[in-house]
Amino acid sequence: MRNIIIAIDGYSSTGKSTIAKQLADKLSYIYVDTGAMYRSVALYALQNGCVEDETINEEKLISDLDCIQINFKYNPQLGFAEVYLNGENVESKIRTLEVSKYVSPVATISEVRRKLVEQQQAMGEDKGIVMDGRDIGTVVFPDAELKIFMTASAETRAERRYKELKDRGDDITYEAVLENVVTRDHIDTTREDSPLVKADNAIEIDNSNLTIEEQLLKILKLAENLIK
Repeated sequence: MRNIIIAIDGYSSTGKSTIAKQLADKLSYIYVDTGAMYRSVALYALQNGCVEDETINEEKLISDLDCIQINFKYNPQLGFAEVYLNGENVESKIRTLEVSKYVSPVATISEVRRKLVEQQQAMGEDKGIVMDGRDIGTVVFPDAELKIFMTASAETRAERRYKELKDRGDDITYEAVLENVVTRDHIDTTREDSPLVKADNAIEIDNSNLTIEEQLLKILKLAENLIK
């Protein structure tokens, strides 16, 4: 048995994190949610005066980067690692639609990407890791042994996200969630620095009509064939 790096990229709300968590658990691998890292930076920006008139103040955020410390701590009761921003558990705070609105704009800032990519690459030095995001197979780990690219229709993804937020008690409309999904898709795929693209050797999975179990079994089989 050998350890490998599994890179899972794809559009927002395709369930990358859910699959990556379960896959890491099945393989006894480390799981890293890079989206949570960018969400944490967006939360910091909102909380520390880096958002003015609904626009990111890039200069201030860049100057504050050394003040942003992001860590993951495993929660045995939940079965996955939660994200901490400067020592505070922000796992719930980063999942709001307000934070979602600023994640993609924050991710377009090259200085932010360089800081987080450096941390992500350090996490994968010993392999045995599952990492999901937008540029894992293209930028963070271009030599990853297994690359997955997940996609689904915008409407399907918006419906999933809407249900998740409503179940959590958020006062939100489906139309607002769909608008956020479409906007994030545009920003993610057109940004100048590390845009969301499918890596040449990535395996694409359209999960519009797949259950979580079906996706997990498919990817787990691919991984096990490489690990043996």
